[in-house]
Amino acid sequence: MSPLEPSAPAGPAAQAQVDPRLLVREQGFAGYLGEFKRRVRGGELGSLPVVVGLVIIWIIFQSLNSQFLSPQNLSNLSIDIVATGLISVGIVFVLLLGEIDLAAGAVSGACAALLAVLYVNNGWNPIMAIAAAVVAGAVLGLLHGSFFALIGVPSFVVTLAGLLAWTGLQLLVLGPNGTINLPDAGLVSRLTSTYFSQVIAAYGLAALATAGFFIVSYVGNSRRRAAGIPTRTMGDLLFRTAVLAIVAFGAAFILNKYKGLPLALLIFLVVVVAADFVQRRTRYGRSIFAVGGNIEAARRAGVNVALIRITVFMISGAMAAVGGVFAASRIASASQATGQSNVLLMAIAAAVIGGTSLFGGRGTAFSALLGMLVIQSIASGMALEGVSNSVQFMVTGAVLLAAVVIDSVSRRSQKASGRA
Repeated sequence: MSPLEPSAPAGPAAQAQVDPRLLVREQGFAGYLGEFKRRVRGGELGSLPVVVGLVIIWIIFQSLNSQFLSPQNLSNLSIDIVATGLISVGIVFVLLLGEIDLAAGAVSGACAALLAVLYVNNGWNPIMAIAAAVVAGAVLGLLHGSFFALIGVPSFVVTLAGLLAWTGLQLLVLGPNGTINLPDAGLVSRLTSTYFSQVIAAYGLAALATAGFFIVSYVGNSRRRAAGIPTRTMGDLLFRTAVLAIVAFGAAFILNKYKGLPLALLIFLVVVVAADFVQRRTRYGRSIFAVGGNIEAARRAGVNVALIRITVFMISGAMAAVGGVFAASRIASASQATGQSNVLLMAIAAAVIGGTSLFGGRGTAFSALLGMLVIQSIASGMALEGVSNSVQFMVTGAVLLAAVVIDSVSRRSQKASGRA
């Protein structure tokens, strides 16, 4: 019997048990295409919808305004996604559990206010002030997680209470003036105003990312081969690496056409890669997926569910604080508006639009990056066209609804094909 022939009667569930690496190795490009079709029919769309949507958005806005894909606009866009994107990275961890953190925006604002008071009013070293703000965010997340995991208060309720409480704390910390300006030449402000203008910086990062991806993939393949389980072909690895190289070096080329590689973007990308590594390559990350996928099965497998829940909310709080730092850096001040308005909604929307499931158990840190690119591209394109904020909100809301619909249909397709 061929290794590709199922031992049971053919059907969706039987086909789902065939390892895609084996299909590609045995059938080449035809196997790759067949696996792609099977994944689409089975609802395993991954990041495909958001990537296609982003390409369509860019084509539309570029056709309306030739400045949309200009190096200056794309460089500004890459910085504008950072603050809310960092908050969204923390939101992804919470969504993987199938929970929600409604306090992330308020935490970012309160921690930005704390940073400004310590740094400007009390004369703290900026690094120490940033560290204190991040620790404060983690502590607030610890409170949310403890009430949720230990006492049993629903995450919606406890973080809604946190939203109200930390908004009040933000106003209290800022004092009657409501705004604290940061030094333009200070470290905090330079987080979003610094560019690495040397051409080698952007191209070096692109080369490092490409080489790192290939090495990690190759090592993973070697380990799978040593364990006697299916691996990807070398051609498959080279193809994936080539696609990444085109994207990375293309982005580097565009950035070097303006001011170079922004420090804020570099930090954001490092955080996203680190968070993705934690989620997909560590025991802790696999425990998060296990709890989000089936909490009872995770508990029986020996996972400390309470600890996972608490630490996930701590990560969300810490990332919210980091996002607040970059939000303050972007406008060189901390005010009552920091972390308020639509920041929370955009952070959650970015995670969902990027492919993280609201039902838990599916998503990656790269969801925050892709989702923020979609949201900020819409905002940037409409701003160039002079479209009002009201229309921007409606369009973003429609995109969010479409993402949730795709997620729901995807889960239904997976159940029908026996993969959920």
